[in-house]
Amino acid sequence: MGGGMKGGSNVYRRRAKKFSIFLVVLIGTTVLLWALEKTPLVISLMSAQDQFVMPSSEILMGDPMDPLSSVNSKVHTEKVFSDSFTMGETRKEQTAEGLYAPTNFSTTLSTEGRNDDRDYLVDSKDCNYAKGRWVADSRRPLYSGFGCKQWLSEMWACRLTQRTDFSYETFKWQPENCRMPEFEKTTFLRRMQDKTIAFVGDSLGRQQFQSLICMVTGGEEIPDVHNIGSHYGLVKARGAIRPDGWAYRFPSSNTTILYYWSATLCDLEPLNITDPKTEYAMHLDRPTAFLRDYLHRFDVLVLNTGHHWNRGKLVGNRWVMYVDGRPNNDKKLAEMANAKFFTVHSVVKWLDSQLLQQPQLKAFFRTISPRHFFNGDWNTGGTCDNSIPLAGGSEVLQDESSDPVIESAVKGSKVKILDITAISQLRDEGHLSKYTIRPTEGMQDCLHWCLPGIPDTWNELLSAQL
Repeated sequence: MGGGMKGGSNVYRRRAKKFSIFLVVLIGTTVLLWALEKTPLVISLMSAQDQFVMPSSEILMGDPMDPLSSVNSKVHTEKVFSDSFTMGETRKEQTAEGLYAPTNFSTTLSTEGRNDDRDYLVDSKDCNYAKGRWVADSRRPLYSGFGCKQWLSEMWACRLTQRTDFSYETFKWQPENCRMPEFEKTTFLRRMQDKTIAFVGDSLGRQQFQSLICMVTGGEEIPDVHNIGSHYGLVKARGAIRPDGWAYRFPSSNTTILYYWSATLCDLEPLNITDPKTEYAMHLDRPTAFLRDYLHRFDVLVLNTGHHWNRGKLVGNRWVMYVDGRPNNDKKLAEMANAKFFTVHSVVKWLDSQLLQQPQLKAFFRTISPRHFFNGDWNTGGTCDNSIPLAGGSEVLQDESSDPVIESAVKGSKVKILDITAISQLRDEGHLSKYTIRPTEGMQDCLHWCLPGIPDTWNELLSAQL
């Protein structure tokens, strides 16, 4: 009996000991949970790890050959980590009205491809694309200089000429403040699905137009592209060398890319329609009729003007300045620089007013393309036969545009500036120069560019800003 009582006593002591340990653990757990509740950051850190698990294959590290890749990888990593603090099923983003609306987090990361994710995740809202530097890129050009015969004018295809040095093709523009997405033709057409891109301007605008078509096709023949110039009145008139423009529709994405020739952007009206040698009223305060007639059909518009604003062009084309529907009698306005300034500002003001009714339209005014005549002008022996890339430097450090006319016109408007002047100024080796399809002696072309070439970069800047 005594032994039984002693054994029973030991059992009770062991149970009491276990119960004491349980009480200690329970109290300790309660205290810990209380402490965590008072320290939400710890909870957030723990839940963020549970909520956001990215497979290593999806971590976007950037291009190892790109000197900015380590910086961009850090920016991307920090952004993803900060996003994970507030992420659940949804996260909130601020609207234009200052309110917050839920946005599905899965759509916050771009779905256009891994390379595009890497590029578009960098906030480029305040980026000055015209400030940066030219860097060598062995992946250039974006299309073959021997190809693209379906779209590229022979006179601009320098690979078909006597030129032997093509190092000008192997540089890309790298903005200082943000990462410019690599141009990818399929991605671009997908972004421009069911949209119309219009270039309106002089022959430099035509070069940009041909450049973009070569870029989106990779310079390859595409037989099922539709010529829809007649839908925009772009047909060759009787006796004309060429139509006033071209329009092509790409069926894979229903994207239309068109060009209309308007060297000054002014409305031109024959004073005597029955006289083949009639003068034309050049309405400085009225945009070309093509814009007024077809603007509602555009989703992207790129304007340019500049090199036709000289007295020789006016006389040769029989243009007569008009304002308010009457011949201009203001001698100060008749000066070419003042007439150009007045017209550019008039066109931007009109376009800005139209954007109120067409919020889908993204309008750009491209700055002037620089000319590089050395030791004379175009008609006095000027040359541009340098073949050394970036002989005058590779960087643009200024914040302001080198085209103050366009910069002042778009300021305060919804029309954006496509600033290409300073970056192109550094590329004097990229002009047609003395090289032609058929060798000839004569003036050098230090105004137009070889293609592939500098206008491709203009389109990359355009794509980035879209």
